Amino acid sequence: MTAVIPPTVKPPAARAVRSGAVTAVVCVALATVVAAMSSLNVALPEIARSTHATQTQLAWVIDAYSLVFASLLLPAGAFGDRYGRRLALIAGLSIFGAGSAVAMTAHSATELIALRAVLGLGAALVMPATLSTITGTFASEQRTRAVSVWAAVAGGSAVLGLLTSGLVLEVWSWPSVFGLNVVLAAVALAGTFRFVPESADPHAPRLDVSGAVLAVIGMVALVYSIIEAPSHGWLSARTLAGLGSGIAVLAGFVLFEMRRRNPLLDPRVFARRSLSAGSLSIFVQFFVFFGFIFLVLQYLQLIRGDSGLVSAVSMLPMAAAMMPAARLAPALVARIGARATCTAGLVIMAVAFVVLAQLTGTSSYWLVAVGLIPLGAGMGLAMTPATSGITAALPASQQGVASAINDLSREVGGAVGIAVLASVLTSTYQSHLHLSHHLPAAEADQARASVAVASHLGGAVAAQAHTAFADGLHLALLIAAGIVLAAALGVATLLRGHDRQAAVTSA
Repeated sequence: MTAVIPPTVKPPAARAVRSGAVTAVVCVALATVVAAMSSLNVALPEIARSTHATQTQLAWVIDAYSLVFASLLLPAGAFGDRYGRRLALIAGLSIFGAGSAVAMTAHSATELIALRAVLGLGAALVMPATLSTITGTFASEQRTRAVSVWAAVAGGSAVLGLLTSGLVLEVWSWPSVFGLNVVLAAVALAGTFRFVPESADPHAPRLDVSGAVLAVIGMVALVYSIIEAPSHGWLSARTLAGLGSGIAVLAGFVLFEMRRRNPLLDPRVFARRSLSAGSLSIFVQFFVFFGFIFLVLQYLQLIRGDSGLVSAVSMLPMAAAMMPAARLAPALVARIGARATCTAGLVIMAVAFVVLAQLTGTSSYWLVAVGLIPLGAGMGLAMTPATSGITAALPASQQGVASAINDLSREVGGAVGIAVLASVLTSTYQSHLHLSHHLPAAEADQARASVAVASHLGGAVAAQAHTAFADGLHLALLIAAGIVLAAALGVATLLRGHDRQAAVTSA
């Protein structure tokens, strides 16, 4: 017997899904939260001068967002699977927009850090819902193209966010960057109400609150210890205890999840090599990418003396290379396989960081551009097959978790990358900064805490600070190059024989 459906209500399967409109809306929502990862970097020198923030506080202004974002991605992805991805988008965009509006009134670094954490909560709800809406709603022939668009937007939005922030900073002060967030969130929210269909798994298990708490505690302890390490010493008891406790809690999280009937994240899924390789690739790409953005924008503004707009425009060669490469990646995967495409992209990125590590205080911009182009192209090539490998490894009912794993790899990589590379730079800067004994103690302490303050003091202090900063940048980028090369080797090993197996399966 066929059920009678009231004429005013259509079952979800019968509702027309406008794939182009849905893709556009979820990509606007994605761009909104991804751009917020990097857009405030353009304003860091102005924030440092306005709020007297130290280098460590500046790292927290950026990483408070990334840390909360990363820590809550898995429970947020599970929330979307269980209660609805459209609902998660609406809730996340509302929190993100409201938090950004309040942040426009902040007057101290502490307030900014707290409000950026609120934005991270909203972003955690938004990001997994964007990809899982595509993978859980679209037919297979539409899905691959939409995922490639999603990956291009995910990578390019960070650079486009820098450019837009640089433009608004030419007219207004740093709170205007948060105003831009409000506008983008409002547009995405309106589009979600109008075009995005609801999708959920009614049989999804209850949220694993205990697992989520363990993951958050472990992540916070680990990232906090890394960011604070330059202030207390990398080998101090406080730093080692923090790092050890963070690693121990995360190890406990893995053991706890393996014994749960309905875990937040079943660690056994990483036995699927395509998922493990994709997660490793995404983690490392964004580890080095966001750490690099945090460092290079300070280099361009404080060392080279570029304006916010000029420094943002200086990043465009990376986006110009990244987005076409991401669109080209599916064709390359079909021709030479995911293993070769992803590995080649990572190797190209490593070469780019070796080039960029040669920057000094007097380097020409052409050296910057020569490094940015292969960096963008390498990310574009590596990102799409990595994302597809993660989402293809799990069934349709778990696409919220699959997209959350992808996003978790991205945001954890970004948060840890900013923490590690910023800490390397800060430690090197402080150890290489040799100030005159005639400099007042208060000014010397301020110069050691912040290169922005040292630059403002001018003269020999500024020159020494610029040299010390360039030394820190050199070491941090060489470390980034080594990490990317190691990841390329890991991905090539994990995906050995994968393309032949995939070809046999598809046949």
